[in-house]
Amino acid sequence: MQRTVFNEDHEAFRETLRSFIAKEVVPVFPSWEEQGHPDREFYRRLGELGVLGIQVPEEYGGGGEASFKFSAVVMEETARAGVSFGGYSVHANLILPYLLAYATDEQKRRWLPRFASGDMMTAIAMTEPGTGSDLAGMRTTARLSADGRHYVLNGAKTFITGGALADLVLVVCRTSPPDPDDRRAGLSILCVESASEGFAVGRKLDKIGLKSSDTAELSFTDVRVPAENLLGEEGRGFTYLTHNLPQERLSIALGSTAAAAAAVRFATEYVKERTVFGKSVASFQNTKFVLAECAAETEAAQTLADRALELNDAGELSAADAAKTKLFCTEAAGRVIDKCLQLHGGYGYMTEYPIARLYADTRVSRIYGGTSEVMKTIIAKSLGL
Repeated sequence: MQRTVFNEDHEAFRETLRSFIAKEVVPVFPSWEEQGHPDREFYRRLGELGVLGIQVPEEYGGGGEASFKFSAVVMEETARAGVSFGGYSVHANLILPYLLAYATDEQKRRWLPRFASGDMMTAIAMTEPGTGSDLAGMRTTARLSADGRHYVLNGAKTFITGGALADLVLVVCRTSPPDPDDRRAGLSILCVESASEGFAVGRKLDKIGLKSSDTAELSFTDVRVPAENLLGEEGRGFTYLTHNLPQERLSIALGSTAAAAAAVRFATEYVKERTVFGKSVASFQNTKFVLAECAAETEAAQTLADRALELNDAGELSAADAAKTKLFCTEAAGRVIDKCLQLHGGYGYMTEYPIARLYADTRVSRIYGGTSEVMKTIIAKSLGL
């Protein structure tokens, strides 16, 4: 089915990116997985290409592009090649909307040029040990000093993507005690420099997938954060997080759909080359039927994701629509990739084959950004249930 979401500029960007990935990423990707992250210089290379700053306003050294479609192209091309850009997606797709929406002009001048160039990488710290999706239950606190010049931050975070390499971390913390009538009140976002005294990177977590993306535990011990590093208004952190969730969930849906499409491509190529009992695996009816199912389900997910992408660009993607998109696309990707791995037989279980990496990498899409169960709850509420 012909897609209509991309124009000539997007396709030209796709060609450039595809060539870049083939030449500069694929040959070194195994070493990134081994060390747990890309080389730090790689992010500066993305900055030189303009990938990190596509949506950064021109006045701060970016491309000034409002559309999220260029980011969608990045997700599709990395999945197609069976690689990833490490912490790129969190940096460019998750953090930037917060800075654009809530940073002051002074903060934008301070951070966005380095954000776009790759000289400063970012992460966001929400999840804490023992809280999971219950952000209102967080215990990380920040107390404003008597003179009002800085906050004193204490606490710990876990599952922080990009946390090991980040130069600036958006830390969600409690700046006032919880209100019994509104547990979500009193949360704020502080932009904390990783070089700050008392900021510590703990364990680098060993995941079953996303091996080239560093995920770490962070701790804060009496970290002094300048008051001018408060993002937005004090106490409105939960509102800010909620505002950005639809695009975050769209991003996950787009990445999952791209992974499913890549899996169908990998499996199709493999079964044509592999022979069993003197016949190509592609010649068996079961193979044809399985891939036909996968192609149809992937295209259904793609159609939904493309529609959500259009709504997001128009500023009309609702929380419920984003939840529906994430739920359907991530669950569909899980089914499709599993079937495509099965068609590889034993080789599908070997990490040297990209289908194995897709299988492991995509599993988390049904967990982060809100679990599938949370998505169902949101959708149910939109139905008045």
